[in-house]
Amino acid sequence: MTSHCKYISYQSTNSFSGLIYDYLDNKESLKKFYEHAPTIVGVKSAIAARKNFSTNRSLIHDVFTEAYQNTQLTDLQSTNIKFLKDENTFTICTAHQPNIFTGYLYFIYKTAHVIAIAKKLKAEMPKYNFVPIFYIGSEDNDFDELSKFKLNGKSFQWNSDQKGAVGRMKVDKNLLNLLEEVNKEVVHLPFGPALMEMLRKAYAKGQDIAGATFSLLNDLFSAEGLLVLQPDNPALKKSIVQIMRDDLLHQSAEKIVTRTNELIGEHYKLQVNPRPVNLFYLRDGIRNRIDKRGNVYTVDDTIIKFSEQEIIQELEEYPDRFSPNVILRGIYQETILPNILFVGGGSEVAYWMQLKDLFHHYKVPFPVLVLRNSFMLMDSIQEHKLKELELYPADLFKEEIQLSNEYVQQLAGKEINLRVEEEESKKLFQQLKSAVSSIDKTLIQHVHALETEHFKKLAALEKKMLKAERNKQSTQLQRIWKLKSSLFPNNILQERSENFMPYYVQHGPAFIQSILEHSLSLEQEFGVLVMK
Repeated sequence: MTSHCKYISYQSTNSFSGLIYDYLDNKESLKKFYEHAPTIVGVKSAIAARKNFSTNRSLIHDVFTEAYQNTQLTDLQSTNIKFLKDENTFTICTAHQPNIFTGYLYFIYKTAHVIAIAKKLKAEMPKYNFVPIFYIGSEDNDFDELSKFKLNGKSFQWNSDQKGAVGRMKVDKNLLNLLEEVNKEVVHLPFGPALMEMLRKAYAKGQDIAGATFSLLNDLFSAEGLLVLQPDNPALKKSIVQIMRDDLLHQSAEKIVTRTNELIGEHYKLQVNPRPVNLFYLRDGIRNRIDKRGNVYTVDDTIIKFSEQEIIQELEEYPDRFSPNVILRGIYQETILPNILFVGGGSEVAYWMQLKDLFHHYKVPFPVLVLRNSFMLMDSIQEHKLKELELYPADLFKEEIQLSNEYVQQLAGKEINLRVEEEESKKLFQQLKSAVSSIDKTLIQHVHALETEHFKKLAALEKKMLKAERNKQSTQLQRIWKLKSSLFPNNILQERSENFMPYYVQHGPAFIQSILEHSLSLEQEFGVLVMK
């Protein structure tokens, strides 16, 4: 397989939030909400800050050693685990929930991105080591979201009666049946059998979903030295007992993040809101919110309750029974890893900005925030159609009416508008106003009304002219909409709808290599990737 990639600005995609565009544009008004710019200078600043923070490197080394004890390590993985003990080693991290079969394409893109950044930083700063990390959000309990995926235009869902953290759920008969449905879709394709071998190994009966995600990611990216972290770990949870204790007793996060939200919320949509207690209780098939009412702590939708003394004792004896929500999860990640840079999607980057003051409060270093890479995947036929239509990749992201009007005017070889007539009309009405004012000033209002009506009719006529031209070019426009619908399933970004499997069964490991090859590091552009 061969591939090539063109890059366009995120702004030209019209697919991200205003906050993200302002962040990429380095707007001054946003700078108080993050610590380090997404540049080499920013990374160096993050390294300096991280050096002043004590990370339990022996612990994280031991956790990875144990996690991989039954896995055949690549040389690069083995080296990276050893490096974690070195004070000059830093991690580059992304995180995601354990969607079955990876869920969406961007799961693959963000993984490749941390690998690309680690390589880039090593080349720029050879005295340091940079280890790419995928942090599994295994304690997430949004089963409805994590249990579905699309393949070949069809929707698939795993149905199960299991409850609680999805990462702890086990592969059952229903999931194995779903695996066989996948097999029917892919087995006849070039790399279908190879894909099924990976999936059957990962999703073996009785395996937990976090372990399945670990296995699949390892098969796809082990050669690149990626390390996959399962943070649902008692030893790791001990690292943030004092932070969880403070949240239970003093509700610091709610106060601090609420203040930040008031500032960000003046200009941008808020992604997360803190609660008085930002922890879940995680045990025996439940991951339910902890609420505080007076001096009593209750576990939502259960009969479980604790006094203040009892819940602190529970925390100290069983820290693994407490699960940080989105407000505290990042602090947990940055406490246990020697991390300097976090790669996240648009909403992730946005909500991390809501948390900077909370990091300061707990004296945990705040990482560089990098928007994850995005791609639109094309085959050679789609690329050929784009060229035949004389369109650029960025054109496909335009609103339908804008693209239609621009395209028919391009075909007509002229702009279809009444701007000249509008300018002449403005002059005419200015003359009329001067003329009537010398006779009777009250007539000026009548001229204003005529002017308003006239310009409304001109605008309507212009729309009719463009519509008539679109009707003349309906065949060409239909070709555009057909191409666009193939690249924007359900009229959303491909990466937010499709799974990696259709591409893997056609191209095999070369698909992953192509994503890795064209993954930018800190450049922050949207890729249009053509695979032949």
